[in-house]
Parts: sequence; C-alpha cells; structure tokens
Amino acid sequence: MTFRTLDTADLAGKRALVRVDFNVPVDGGKVADDTRLRSALPTIQYLAKQGAKVVLLAHFDRPKGKVVPEMSLAFVAAPLAALLGAPVAFAGDCVGPEATKVVDGLENGGVALLENVRFHAGEEKNDPEFAKALAANGDVYVNDAFSAAHRAHASTEGLAKLLPAYPGLSMQRELEALDAALGNPKKPVIGIVGGSKVSTKLDLLNNLVAKLDRLAIGGGMANTFLFAQGHDVGGSLCEKDLADTAREIMEKAKAAGCELLLPVDVVVAKKVAPGVETAVRSLGEVQADDLILDAGPESAKRLLAAMDQSLTLIWNGPLGVFEVPPFDEATVAAAKHAALLAKSGKIVAVAGGGDTVAALNHAGVSADFTFVSTAGGAFLEWMEGKTLPGVAALES
Repeated sequence: MTFRTLDTADLAGKRALVRVDFNVPVDGGKVADDTRLRSALPTIQYLAKQGAKVVLLAHFDRPKGKVVPEMSLAFVAAPLAALLGAPVAFAGDCVGPEATKVVDGLENGGVALLENVRFHAGEEKNDPEFAKALAANGDVYVNDAFSAAHRAHASTEGLAKLLPAYPGLSMQRELEALDAALGNPKKPVIGIVGGSKVSTKLDLLNNLVAKLDRLAIGGGMANTFLFAQGHDVGGSLCEKDLADTAREIMEKAKAAGCELLLPVDVVVAKKVAPGVETAVRSLGEVQADDLILDAGPESAKRLLAAMDQSLTLIWNGPLGVFEVPPFDEATVAAAKHAALLAKSGKIVAVAGGGDTVAALNHAGVSADFTFVSTAGGAFLEWMEGKTLPGVAALES
C-alpha cells in the first residue's frame, strides 16, 4: 500500500478539505466524549501551520439525506475551537453559496467546519455531482477518518478522485500500524478473536486462519468451537447450528499451519452477576446448568506463553464477560501481558473494536499497546481482508 503523505504536499494558501470523524457521543446537546475531536487535532494543526485554509467535512448521526436540525454539527464548533485555541468558523451547509462564503472568508491557517454532509442524499449515494460540489471549496483533499473508510461515500471516496488526495496524520498512523500487524508483520503472528457469536465473525476467522501462525478464540464464540469438538457446554451461549462451520474453520486452520488455541479449562457460574459463586471446570466437567463466562487459568497461561513466542499480536474481542468481574480475569491477564511485551519492545501489539477498546481500558493498559484502533466497523472489515474504499482511494 503506497500513498502520498502530507509532508510532500504544497499547502500554503491552499484550501484543504479534511474528512474527519466528528460523530461524537452527545449528552444534553453537548459533546460527551471529545476523543474524536482530539484525534483530529494533529492534522488540523499541521495544515494550519503550513498555511492552509482548513475546511472540515464530517457526518453526524443518520439524517438519511434530509436536514434534521437536531443533527446539525454546529454544537461541535465551540469545543473544537477550545481544543485548538483558535476560532472555528461554521457554515450552515457543506456545499453551495453558504459554504463558499465561509471558506472564502478564511485566512491562511484558519479553520472552518461545514454542516453535516449527510444532510444531502448525494453523500451516502457517492453521487459524482455532490462530490463535485464539495470539491468546489477545496484544492487538496485529506482523509483523516479511518473509522468511515469502509464507506464508499462522496466525502470519503468520491472526493479523492477529484482532488490531490492524502491521508491525514491519524489515518496515516492507523494505516502504518495495521500494515505492521497484518500487511507485512514480523512473524510469528498471534491473533486473539473473542466476542459472543461466531456468526458475526465468520469472514474474520476465515481470513485470519490463512494468515496467522496462531489464533486464540475466546468469549462466547469459543463455546461453539468446543461444542463442535464434542464437548458439553451446558447452558452457555453457543451457536450449535454452526458446529459444521466451526469444524470447517478448524480444518482450514490445520491446512494453513495455523495453530488454534481454544480454552482447555473454563470459569463457570449459574448466572451472570457480580459476586456469584464460580468454579473452574476442565472441558469434561461442565454441568448442564453451567454458564461458561470466562477462559480458565490454564487457558490464560497457555495464551500468555504463546504471546511470548510471538513478535506480532492482533486482537479483536474479549475472552470472557469482562464487564462483570470476576469474569474479566483472563481478558485482564492477557491484556496486561501483551502490554508488558509491547512496552518492552518484544511484540507489536495492535488491537481494535469497541469491546476490545473497552476491555483494554478496563485493564488500564491501552496506552502501552503499540496501537489501539477506535474504528469499529472499518477495523473489523480491514481484519476480514476487505478493501476499504476510503483507503483504496488514497493509494498512489
């Protein structure tokens, strides 16, 4: 994957159309979590410092091509300005005279935020005419929204065909980290895939077993594999109708030389609740009314040893019901060990997906991983080996 980087761009006096992800959580009409605003700051500040006129494009919520006043991006301008320590002009439309007037009023280094691109039906349809209308207010295009890169929309893909296109600094960092994890990784590579259902991660599992040296499967989805091997999983979450599919994945892994790490012992309880009585069971001891809620200590120990033998780790999904202690023990142990290895330079550790980020934050180790992606859908599709339109459009 090759793409032009911003440090090669002539930016002084140019209008830089920057696609950002400002689809932020809201509480009482205010930004409840400014993580996405902060992640855009390095690119905005770099462009401003180079003397560009920075014009931000973003979506918010799902207005479905209509103007929905409560889905306006206007409320983002003030908190963004506070973070930047500089004014942010706001335009009540992302195309047409209103947008042009605000953009033309910018000085070099100035920043403007345009209204929700999804107020226009042409955005999600990737309509060429709408893309042209957006491009009219720019000289260069910068995509800094990896989290929206799996969508072929006008502001994520169409624009890149009309203007010189570059990844923003956050996007570039994400692409480099992902390439180091799965594109051109240091081997051996180990993957951890958890979560509740196999059915939601079939494409992911089929792609990974063909690429990894080892793959640990945890969470509720591990129960389906254990059941497929003939083990009783009691009353646990299990997609029994996918047993044949699980066996096919196991065969595919074997043929590709990918070692599958499934639990060898499990933590069970009669219900999911804090402080309930728990037990560690070997695979042959699970009782009819047992719920498997975490990987057992032997399973965790085996996973940590496998990490020690690896140079790259890619992680998506927790190993148990980590939100309800004590069913967080395997996930926390694995997260802390991976973080320790990454911090000491022994492994490249890349993780992503909403539950995974929450689990790493729960373990207090997110900052020690090599890279943690907050891009849910885009990260998953990339792990599945799919082409992301917003990324492909940037390739030079």
